[in-house]
Amino acid sequence: EVNAVPVELDVDALPDRGWDEALERGTTGAGVPTVISAIQVLIAPGRQGQGLSTLCLERMRATAIEHGFEQLVAPVRPSWKERSPLVPIERYVGWTRPDGRLFDPWLRVHASLGAELVGPCRESMTVTGSVEEWEEWTGLAFPESGDYVVPGALELVRIDRDARVGTYVEPNVWMLHRIGV
Repeated sequence: EVNAVPVELDVDALPDRGWDEALERGTTGAGVPTVISAIQVLIAPGRQGQGLSTLCLERMRATAIEHGFEQLVAPVRPSWKERSPLVPIERYVGWTRPDGRLFDPWLRVHASLGAELVGPCRESMTVTGSVEEWEEWTGLAFPESGDYVVPGALELVRIDRDARVGTYVEPNVWMLHRIGV
């Protein structure tokens, strides 16, 4: 599944609220769209590792061109960041393989299509829920206030028992595809 939305964004000053901002602007019709923003590329678990993500991105890029856009931006959720939730996103995006290519496979797919790594968007997506909801969603217990490692999360989940709320602020990485120039 591939989702993208036309939005008004300045590619020279992309917001720190990546995914949330793109979705909000794209669904409210705010401003005159200047770029297409990727929202998600979802590959069924049994189909991962078959090159479908590249095909999906290529189709997204082609659709953007068909609609007259010269740039596609993507607040990318690095697929291996969940393995290092204690490492700041600013350090993670600088990791490379011995061959000099980006360490993260999903960032590498974007780069292989010519996308430029612009930098992190620290507050790309925020999820807030009650402590009870977080316990239900994760299958974990949060007996006291504090920061918790949650499987699949890119960062720690902050639990505030007094306020009875849990908050997860996910960082992403802005990738810029210059497709019409």
